[in-house]
Amino acid sequence: MTTAQPLDVQPSPLALLLLGREADPRSERGVECPGDLPAPSDPDLVERARAAKARLGDKVFVLGHHYQRDEVIEFADVTGDSFKLARDAAARPGAEYIVFCGVHFMAESADILTGDDQQVVLPDLAAGCSMADMATAEQVAECWDVLTDAGVAGTTVPVSYMNSSADIKAFTGKHGGTICTSSNAERALKWAFEQGEKVLFLPDQHLGRNTAVRDLGLSLDDCVLYNPHKPGGGLTADELRAAKVILWRGHCSVHGRFSLESVRDVRERIPGVNVLVHPECRHEVVAAADLVGSTEYIIKTLEAAPAGSKWAIGTELNLVRRLANRFADEAAGNKEIVFLDKTVCFCSTMNRIDLPHLVWALESLADGKVVNRIEVDPEVAAFSKLALERMLALP
Repeated sequence: MTTAQPLDVQPSPLALLLLGREADPRSERGVECPGDLPAPSDPDLVERARAAKARLGDKVFVLGHHYQRDEVIEFADVTGDSFKLARDAAARPGAEYIVFCGVHFMAESADILTGDDQQVVLPDLAAGCSMADMATAEQVAECWDVLTDAGVAGTTVPVSYMNSSADIKAFTGKHGGTICTSSNAERALKWAFEQGEKVLFLPDQHLGRNTAVRDLGLSLDDCVLYNPHKPGGGLTADELRAAKVILWRGHCSVHGRFSLESVRDVRERIPGVNVLVHPECRHEVVAAADLVGSTEYIIKTLEAAPAGSKWAIGTELNLVRRLANRFADEAAGNKEIVFLDKTVCFCSTMNRIDLPHLVWALESLADGKVVNRIEVDPEVAAFSKLALERMLALP
């Protein structure tokens, strides 16, 4: 989208959708691979965003996830991964409005961790997460019934990835479990095994499998995959009893695209390249990589990398492009940074937060109208916060 709907014109239903005032249930929930990132928005919107943010002053605090477009990151007060941003929001109790430039589950976490007098806004309600959508409250409750029938629920501790809905976080808190991020998943699983004999890992199978096998030294045979679309998860009671880690059949639509062929191909094309991937990638990709870590780890690794080094990065395209530009010149070390896959692929739901959506949200707030507020049910928020606090207390 390249233009914004003037505020003094009655917008059409399509314009309302594009400007974030409505959600399209048929919208893409995963990735797009059109060959390039979306075109930048109308440059006139830059001045409108600056003006609206200046009118709001300290009343607004804008959070920008690493995977956001550059045009949005320009107006973020802080950038980071999902949990860092939620904590940053909680550390700014004076901000009346928290504008979260990310996806829905991130805004939920911010609402859980911020004060009752703060209002969290998501510029486009259609900015969801395909991974978070792969585990619903009803499916997880049914899974727990299956574990109960197999006689293992009492010794199973749920560990849910930060990339999950508030309902799943609440389930985790209610059943004695904890939340984890990609940077502390190992500590979370170690803690869980101190509490029980088994772990139910939600909703990203790859992060769970990579952490269990790569970091904890378990075998692939110690892990079973629970498919919520099959009766009993597609597992027998004996398989559940024998397993140490029960993985939910979910994944990141972007990181799940990287393949072993991608790793082999980039090594052939760029001699001496270092392959650095996110732990949401498939196990065979992680095993073939040189380094594995969270978005924050990826950034810090490239910051510390020697001048002239070559890197293929397996994570979301917006971040890879930003890092490639940042370290490309001589002053920054002439580091060659490329996207791991030859196919250009980005998270389409993250990219729904563009400058038109952000401008509309900021101008609405400046005019005294709160739009697209994210509010988590109080009971759900309480149990979610319990699970998040367990994570914060991890050794």
